[in-house]
Amino acid sequence: MDQLSLLFDGFGAALTPMNLLWVLIGAVLGTAVGVLPGLGSAMAVALLLPVTFSLDPTAAFIMFAGIYFGGLFGDSTAGILLNTPGNSSAIASTFEGHRMAKNGQAAKALATAAIGAFIGGLIATTLVVFFAPTLVKLATVFGPAEYFALAVFAFLAISAVVSESVVRGLAALGIGLALALVGIDGPSGTARFTLGMPQLFDGISIIVITVGLLALGEVFHIASRIHRDPAATQIKTRGRARINLRDVRRAMPAWLRGTAFGAPFGLIPAGGAEVPTFLAYGTEKKLAARRKDPEFGTTGSIKGLAAPEAASNATAGTAMGALLALGLPTSATAAIMLAAFQQYGMQPGPLLFERSGELVWALLASLFIGLVILLIINLPFATVWAKLLNIPRHYLYAGITVFSMLGVYAVSSSVLDLWLLIAIGLVGFMMRRFNIPLAPVLIAVILGPMAETELRRALAVSEGDLGILVGSPITVTLYLVLAIALVVSGIQHLRHRRTRKDPEREAQPVDA
Repeated sequence: MDQLSLLFDGFGAALTPMNLLWVLIGAVLGTAVGVLPGLGSAMAVALLLPVTFSLDPTAAFIMFAGIYFGGLFGDSTAGILLNTPGNSSAIASTFEGHRMAKNGQAAKALATAAIGAFIGGLIATTLVVFFAPTLVKLATVFGPAEYFALAVFAFLAISAVVSESVVRGLAALGIGLALALVGIDGPSGTARFTLGMPQLFDGISIIVITVGLLALGEVFHIASRIHRDPAATQIKTRGRARINLRDVRRAMPAWLRGTAFGAPFGLIPAGGAEVPTFLAYGTEKKLAARRKDPEFGTTGSIKGLAAPEAASNATAGTAMGALLALGLPTSATAAIMLAAFQQYGMQPGPLLFERSGELVWALLASLFIGLVILLIINLPFATVWAKLLNIPRHYLYAGITVFSMLGVYAVSSSVLDLWLLIAIGLVGFMMRRFNIPLAPVLIAVILGPMAETELRRALAVSEGDLGILVGSPITVTLYLVLAIALVVSGIQHLRHRRTRKDPEREAQPVDA
């Protein structure tokens, strides 16, 4: 058990008054930046990176531990309260979390997110400490065909299985893939769907799409109904505010399921935490449909929030293990952390534990400390954050619009992005009007480029032989599971359609 003794040595280096102060400052600053719409956890680490250059390496990385997890919680806070996730990894948490907030349970939703982040991060970081060599082997078995199968699995699982209407789900997937195709085609260097505008050569930013669909689309939707149906646009400010033991018991299985989804994905560059969070959310939605849970999709389900939140932080925890052991950044935040390591003359990889063992184990210990401090800070402050919803509706939604515009402009300094934001916001409004789900659009935008790249790479390696796409046990397993899920989902959709039609037939008058 050499890991335990080394970890205790790391705690000895990290548990000093000054280092605890740095991790506290990092957690607060990371949360504060993550809350701002359009910025997010990756931006929090990037913006605060220069602040750490004046510190010694141990203090700097301990502060980064607080920023790392604080930014992730800030992403979820913005998504739950304002329907504006700071990062794409918090999108799945937004769906049920914002419904809970609108139903007067904002503080409970934030507490659920905080505990889920703690549990997911704690389990994942523990796995990194004890099983890093074994877990890292999982990353080496994924090739181009496996990544493509994973993307297809995510596409159809979210679009056809999770969505209530297969047609609407696939339509939303098509919208997302169309947005993902804008920009320069990597292998050939050809401009696609850019309308001759150089500003679109890099494609449409995921921040523009996320903020436009979720935040601005919601603002337009509320504005269209505020006079016609005022009651439907009100956010309740009363209700069950705090999380209790009964809620913890309900959420615990979802937290553990979410962690099980998230932990393996931190080791492979499959788009960060987006895939496991959506899969965790989709699993909870299917389980809720089987249990006939009336809260899911209406007033907000605590399980629908707990699972993706735990998945997101579990992915972040094991992503740190992949970064340290392989030098492989599997997310944007991890890539910025890699730059921080290099700034101090350190190259993450297999030799890092031998050359800079004291610093690495201090960093791992500080991840545990950062999770505990984040939980201590945010549980009491959940009710304070929830007070944002007491702001009058017209001021709140005007503020969301302003912050959305400022956040998008701060990232790119492009006026075109502001016009795109408005256009995509109108698309989001129309999707709400016609009950088209948003999740397939977002998962297609996030994973579409990766799916295309890996498909073309696999076909290039096999010289055009399509057999490579089903040439490994992993791809065959993914496709088989997907086929079974599609068949079961189709049967369930037919049953639901029949049950809806039968009451209508019974209600029709019978001619004498």
